[in-house]
Amino acid sequence: MSRSGTDSSTLVIFCRRPAPGIGKQRIAADLGTRAAEALANRLLATVLEDAEAWPGPVVLSPACVEDRAWAETLLGRSCRVIAQPEGNLGNRINSVDRAIRSRDDEVLLFIGSDAPVLDQDYFARARSLSGTADVVLGPADDGGVTLMGSRTAWPDLSGLPWSTAGLAGTLERMCVESGHTVKRLPRMYDIDLASDLPRLHADLEADARPARQQLHRWLDGLLRDKPE
Repeated sequence: MSRSGTDSSTLVIFCRRPAPGIGKQRIAADLGTRAAEALANRLLATVLEDAEAWPGPVVLSPACVEDRAWAETLLGRSCRVIAQPEGNLGNRINSVDRAIRSRDDEVLLFIGSDAPVLDQDYFARARSLSGTADVVLGPADDGGVTLMGSRTAWPDLSGLPWSTAGLAGTLERMCVESGHTVKRLPRMYDIDLASDLPRLHADLEADARPARQQLHRWLDGLLRDKPE
């Protein structure tokens, strides 16, 4: 009997250890490496906040094996740490998915650390939909995805057009062609460019979650001091 996706879903967080020159390079090009690193640290804090509130199992997946020990220190709750292998994002998702999955009806929800507007209501909807569909996708405004959920092993994702506007549509078609049913969540957005930050600042103003409030205060100063 398949398990319901409402309570037993595993949250899988792909994360990168913030460091100068690592990640958010399009933002670094506009705001500098120090600001990009500071932003990455605060974005990471928001997804760790989500992990602490998650009602089921959590897996942290750092971007390289060398950061496994770092990832093991990040949460105050129990979790598994499974480092990502080398390869493109599709290869890495497939590999981590195989390492976690013990049965075909095990619901795994993959997120990154760059969509702080996602909240527990959104995740609850993802868990609910995963009880009635094989795949749940959270599309992003830029054509990517903010959440990828599946209760069966992913097809080969290595050939997907990652970081392009065609990602979400191509991923959905691939899943359907593999015989999976797919449901979509409401469209959200992630943080890739400096031009995304004013929108995020406005959206976080009423968000009471502590890490979101810290990010909002930091954005206050950044946007105030940024030259026109």
